[in-house]
Amino acid sequence: MKLWEKGIPTDKQVDFFTVGNDRELDTVLAKYDVLGSIAQAKMLQKVGLISVNEKTDLLQALNEILIDIEKGDFQIENDFEDVHSKIEFLLTEKVGNAGKKIHTARSRNDQILVDMNLFLKEELNQIKNQIRQLFDLLMELAEKYKNILMPGYTHFQIAMPSSFGLWFSAYAESMIDDIILVNAALKIVDQNPLGSAAGYGSSFPIDRTYTTNELGFKTLKYNSVAAQMSRGKSEKSTAFALCSLAGTLSKLAMDVTLYMSQNFNFVSLPSHLTTGSSIMPHKKNPDVFELIRGKCNKIQALPYELTLITNNLPSGYHRDLQLLKEGLIPAIQTMKACLDMTHYSLKDIKINDNILEDPKYNYLFTVDALNELVSQGIPFRDAYRIIGEQVEKGTFQSPKKTTHTHEGSINNLCLDEIKKKMYESL
Repeated sequence: MKLWEKGIPTDKQVDFFTVGNDRELDTVLAKYDVLGSIAQAKMLQKVGLISVNEKTDLLQALNEILIDIEKGDFQIENDFEDVHSKIEFLLTEKVGNAGKKIHTARSRNDQILVDMNLFLKEELNQIKNQIRQLFDLLMELAEKYKNILMPGYTHFQIAMPSSFGLWFSAYAESMIDDIILVNAALKIVDQNPLGSAAGYGSSFPIDRTYTTNELGFKTLKYNSVAAQMSRGKSEKSTAFALCSLAGTLSKLAMDVTLYMSQNFNFVSLPSHLTTGSSIMPHKKNPDVFELIRGKCNKIQALPYELTLITNNLPSGYHRDLQLLKEGLIPAIQTMKACLDMTHYSLKDIKINDNILEDPKYNYLFTVDALNELVSQGIPFRDAYRIIGEQVEKGTFQSPKKTTHTHEGSINNLCLDEIKKKMYESL
């Protein structure tokens, strides 16, 4: 069944090409399509386009469909083009002519906009909650291991002392930037496009403010053309937020993978979080973090995929926009899985607390020793030369301690301030 069917058969090859895997993706959106139709039915009765009885019948039928969706019993068979046609078919089957009236004053164009905006709102809020949980864990680990020093690197060369408190809280604070971008995406999708119809409004006296309130949107996307043009922008905004978060998790996963190697031996994971080799009995591979890294790197390509699909489209609806779902919906599920696995794995991470006993890390403290000379009145350049000569002659004596007092340094992590910043951003 196609909502635009006029009795002329569509070539099967054309049908397969144009529909693709849209039915499968639309199953994810079914709940939101029903919620949009519930608001639509209430509004149509409010403005006198359907009767009270028709509204009652429609709401009962829609709630029955919603229950089936929540139970996992909803399917979009090959006879149907998309979620919209399947739900309208079910409504007509259940309540007759009232089901045929549900599409009054709307188009599939604003239906899919509503579905995607509601879906993205819910998913982005879930991702925010997952970010907060991971943030809390990272901050707990930062507090727990704040006094354990580790090497810091630049250019992959031993550089200056760091600490596990500094390392864990660095990723925690980085996630605040990701929350800010998630919030920006949320603000963009939290606008009601329903009533923009095919993109040019309707001659029916509909009440768009009413559906805005019914659907829980913060505001209305007033201009009907602007509402249609938001398709692509909403998805790209979400993709850029996912991209930022994926970049944070990918870098963290890379650090864990690197630090687990025997050459570093900074951290380890319990056996149940690692995998073995088919021929090397000693192997404990960090596959979980390697896959987090790979999956998150793939997500970071998404904004550019969506940009290339949409960047030369004029205003109005175009079938190209259907392709946005193919990248975005799976990416959201992948992002949530990566957040879950990062949290699940990091809570059992084990820290090596005697890393700096290895003499190769003695030079971590050259800057601390230099700064001590400067504190005694020696000019910086002279102190730099003195320490440099000691290193060259092999006479440098490492203090092996830090006295960093400024905000955000090893001995002054500002964990409470970072927590406050995060909770103000939620």
